[in-house]
Amino acid sequence: MTDSLYLFDLDNTLIEGDSSTYWSEYLVREGLVHDAGYLQQEARLMADYAVGKMDIHAYVALTLAPLATMTTEEVDRRIMQWVNDTIIPRVYPQARDLIQTLHAEKQHMMIISASVSLLVKPIARALGIDHVAGVDVRIDDGHYSNVISGTPSYQQGKVTRLKEWLAMHPQAGGKMVFYTDSINDFPLCLVADEVVLVNPCPQLQAQGEIRQWPVVNWTR
Repeated sequence: MTDSLYLFDLDNTLIEGDSSTYWSEYLVREGLVHDAGYLQQEARLMADYAVGKMDIHAYVALTLAPLATMTTEEVDRRIMQWVNDTIIPRVYPQARDLIQTLHAEKQHMMIISASVSLLVKPIARALGIDHVAGVDVRIDDGHYSNVISGTPSYQQGKVTRLKEWLAMHPQAGGKMVFYTDSINDFPLCLVADEVVLVNPCPQLQAQGEIRQWPVVNWTR
């Protein structure tokens, strides 16, 4: 079998809903947010994301600010529990089956997400996917900052990050198959060899109809 690289968006693709929003809701439930308008601000930014207009720097600045008083170790411990309690139950069974099949076929897999990598990496580990590109943030004195480090894996930045990763992992080269739901991933769709739309947003579905990209409807 010819080796391929299977690329997956995370939110609303492998899981039902958005991990970043779930994390924000967790922070509020745990009493770690002291801004009464925090979730409303997060929702406004996510509405911008839905139409491809979100300021990723503003989103990270808002949603990671509550972590400033915690060490990276404390945050990571909380995230591990949150992944088990909140994210794993929301994984689409069809996604889980596909990942298992690709493992059996020894195919390369990578999650490439516009969520912050401190969330995406443990989710990927829980799903059995080794390779990850997420939005990296600066670490200052043992604390996660709310400042992006390097190129964010968002919109055209996903293409940039993928090219950087492929340069470091030439053994993973081959046909690229990309699963996504979001119009924000249109730039990466255009460089993939095959695209599969998972419950696509209206804008991406319209582009997919033009290009005859297949659509799958995954449910829990």
